[in-house]
Amino acid sequence: MRRAALALALLLPVLAWGAPPPGAVNEETVRQIAAQLRCVVCQNLSVADSPSEMANQMRGIIRERLQGGDTAEQVMAYFVDKYGEWILLSPPPRGFNLLVWTLPFAGIGGGLLVILMLTRRWSRRTRERPVAEPVDPATRERIRREMTELGQ
Repeated sequence: MRRAALALALLLPVLAWGAPPPGAVNEETVRQIAAQLRCVVCQNLSVADSPSEMANQMRGIIRERLQGGDTAEQVMAYFVDKYGEWILLSPPPRGFNLLVWTLPFAGIGGGLLVILMLTRRWSRRTRERPVAEPVDPATRERIRREMTELGQ
């Protein structure tokens, strides 16, 4: 019994030293969540990259909610409830937002189709052009004569 208590007394500081204190938040987790949210002031930057005071406050809210025990999904849902799906830098692929995900690929496919059609049309034109007929000897002699007259 005494050995078990001694082993526990020796192991307890090692275990406590390696584990984060209760309620501690990993700053990388805060940054990952903030990178997915749009700054309401800058609008073209994420909360993680924005230097505004509002973004700083939003990072503080993320940190507080994580310390309170919320998961990353719950923190994201909090901001979506407060600001709407607009706050997300990457909208979920459902409903009307599905256009944001599919339209670029459809545009690229349509552009490639147009390029393919134009290329085929241009290549047909070059194949369908009539080959120039050979010049008859009388015309060739006339051209030679005129060229020698110009050279004098």
